[in-house]
Amino acid sequence: MNKVLYTPGPTNVPEDIRKELYKDMIHHRTKNYADLLKSLTKNLSKIFRTEEEVLTLTSSGTGVMEASIVNLFSKGEKVLVINAGYFGERFTKMGEVYGLEVIELKYPWGETYKLEDVEEVIDKNKDLKGIFIQYSETSTGVLHNIKKLGELTKNTDILLTVDVISGLVVNEFEFDKWGIDCAIAGSQKGFLLPPGLAFLALSNKAKKAMEKSNLPKFYFDLKKYYASLEKGQNPWTPAIGLVVGADYSCKKILEQGLENIQAHSYKLRNILEEELTKLGFELFVMDPDARGNTLVSLVNKDIDTEMLKKTLDNEYDFSIAGGQGAYIGKMLRIGTLGELTVEDINKLIEAIKKILR
Repeated sequence: MNKVLYTPGPTNVPEDIRKELYKDMIHHRTKNYADLLKSLTKNLSKIFRTEEEVLTLTSSGTGVMEASIVNLFSKGEKVLVINAGYFGERFTKMGEVYGLEVIELKYPWGETYKLEDVEEVIDKNKDLKGIFIQYSETSTGVLHNIKKLGELTKNTDILLTVDVISGLVVNEFEFDKWGIDCAIAGSQKGFLLPPGLAFLALSNKAKKAMEKSNLPKFYFDLKKYYASLEKGQNPWTPAIGLVVGADYSCKKILEQGLENIQAHSYKLRNILEEELTKLGFELFVMDPDARGNTLVSLVNKDIDTEMLKKTLDNEYDFSIAGGQGAYIGKMLRIGTLGELTVEDINKLIEAIKKILR
């Protein structure tokens, strides 16, 4: 493996998972595949921490973001989007495309939401049907407190939809206990797989809302996925090789233990925060309670961050992520996902020191 990905997804795919991906193809309308999908579904539920079945879709994360909208809501319904970054903004745009009445709580990048603002929106909008939020906002590194939102919505008709695409596995997450109605994830982050699969869980409350939704859908019609799952199938041809890899990856994650993986990512994050702030970088997320284990975001007004990123890539084969939106060329985002070791993190830090010198 030449290129080391210190990005918040995709990650490097470990050698043992790559061997699984190289296995001979199986047909997706066979008992072998049905057994495989059953195993994957069971283990995904353990990772999402839910008693509900978790659906597997061949899609990017953006695809299941769209699926969460078109399956749970009807045209003209009122929803709240908590927009604190590039991906929160994406939920707003999607909702508007499908004719939802979108109320947006917009916060500066690097900040989390204020609970009192959400409470005020709920109080003033008795017909509010849903709330959309990222768990880990990948563009900033902010980790939103989802548990508090679940406490607000669990005894109401409001559906809480959470994008956990980059937040799952490396951060504590409880679908059932936190009162979440829809959670969506992707294969290329904490699952250590290539992009191409997406995962989605619904609460019973969300499934009831799904029966009333009138928004157009075909490929992303979740009723078809649930009906097919009863037979151990996907409604459409899946990315079979990725499903094989996902089943293996989930077993590996559960064997390692979610708590152990989270503790390791937290350790890597702490090393990066401590060592890079010594070099003059500032942490972009100022509130320590709003920092997650997915990535570390940093700024430094005295350094050309884009040139630093290119030099790391060209001279060291180290890939880190830059800023998005208004922060292109102004931010570094270093992922603490995947099977990065303390030694890997120290190598990156030493490379940055050499470039700065």
